[in-house]
Amino acid sequence: MIAPRFLSFTCLLGLLLGASALPAQTTAREYNSRGNGRQAKGDLDGAIADFTKAIEINPDYAIAYNNRGQALRAKGDLAGAIADFSTAIELTPNFAAAFANRGAAKRANHDLEGAIADCTKAIGLDPQSASAYSNRGYARKASGDTAGAAADLKKAAQLEGHPPEE
Repeated sequence: MIAPRFLSFTCLLGLLLGASALPAQTTAREYNSRGNGRQAKGDLDGAIADFTKAIEINPDYAIAYNNRGQALRAKGDLAGAIADFSTAIELTPNFAAAFANRGAAKRANHDLEGAIADCTKAIGLDPQSASAYSNRGYARKASGDTAGAAADLKKAAQLEGHPPEE
């Protein structure tokens, strides 16, 4: 058993040295978690590195692919984002958030038909997904379907807790 005094010293030493590295036996989940923290702070490159490490440790970790896709999309790498969302969907075919995220990336990449299809699938899997309705609404608007867009955007607002506009 390691003495508490040694643990305190080790923690203090790590803080003093600015250690941000994870232990050698770090799990994919720990890298994914740190990646989420880095992304939340705007460190997209650090987040992508952590999500990539999580995927290297566990190549079947759909959530890490989805999260890396979000970071790649935020950096403007739409092709990379779409590829990661697609892998997440291949690994977990009922992953509603990955469909919604891929739909958003396709919309940003001007693939409106693909965006609408992905968001429709996401809504089928999770009818409470405000982001899926919102993304599908904006894709419908861009494709000229103003009535469909209005219905989707109204539903998204309701799901987000906003009162409907009259």
